[in-house]
Amino acid sequence: MKLSIVSTLYYSAPSLLDFYNRIKAEVEKVSPDSYEIILVHDGSPDDSLSTAIKLADNDPNLMVINLSRNFGHWKAMMTGLKYATGEKIFIIDSDLEEAPEYLSKFYAELKYQKCDVVYGIQTKRKGNVFEKLSGLIFWKIFNFFSNVKVPSNQTTARLMTRDYVRALLLHKEREIFISGLWQLTGFDQQPLSVSKLSISKSSYTLRKKLSLFVNGITSFSNSPLIAIFYFGLFISLISLIYITNLIINWAFFLSPPDGWTSVMASIWLLGGIIISFIGIIGIYLSKIFIETKKRPFTIVKKIYNQHKKNPHKL
Repeated sequence: MKLSIVSTLYYSAPSLLDFYNRIKAEVEKVSPDSYEIILVHDGSPDDSLSTAIKLADNDPNLMVINLSRNFGHWKAMMTGLKYATGEKIFIIDSDLEEAPEYLSKFYAELKYQKCDVVYGIQTKRKGNVFEKLSGLIFWKIFNFFSNVKVPSNQTTARLMTRDYVRALLLHKEREIFISGLWQLTGFDQQPLSVSKLSISKSSYTLRKKLSLFVNGITSFSNSPLIAIFYFGLFISLISLIYITNLIINWAFFLSPPDGWTSVMASIWLLGGIIISFIGIIGIYLSKIFIETKKRPFTIVKKIYNQHKKNPHKL
């Protein structure tokens, strides 16, 4: 198999038919004799699955993987990659915000650069002012704390070699932060500027963005834990200096300590800091708890139009 296309389905019914026709036309330009299209249905409550099955009934090159429930975009995408058999694998969202016609451009760039990955970078980040600003701040903070430096404004669309995908699938995290894994895997990766449309409202609410931020930082950096240690030393040093000052005032200047207002303010401040630090430690412990159970990050309910042997276990 020369080329695999992998995409996920979640509320994709309105765009699925158009996406399929456009990506199929593009694939047949690049690799007409040997290709497969894999659509992973991620528990979408709309008609995405039935539409995909009808398409698969008339196309032997189209495989539909139906997950048992909604597991999340990137877990579904990683599942699709495990079933892909192509020498080159192209992933792209089915919502048409990224043009399927980018495949030819990515394919030519991969051949020209002789690299392992070509990934899309938005020429201009989509969304309103808040989305653009929050995205900028997110990546600045992440790259500051993390040892893995991730380019900002990446798109889903990327063309990868079989060797790279094989290495990517070695990661067994249950809590996936895909942007970090892409970079952590290494290999020769080259960016390519693309435009991303803003067809639908982003499903990433403020709550999801904060959750993604916490997951990203705690998955790729132990800096918060180290910062707790140094902050504790700093507070201890300040406390020793303050206590020394009180003793000197009491012993030599007969100046009594201030009233209870400053004491209570200090207690509330330190109490809040301690609770926050315990929370940070708790997040790391919860991630350890989740990972040690080794639950599968997706469960495949049924595969339609499967024409190859099952891959290794998920």
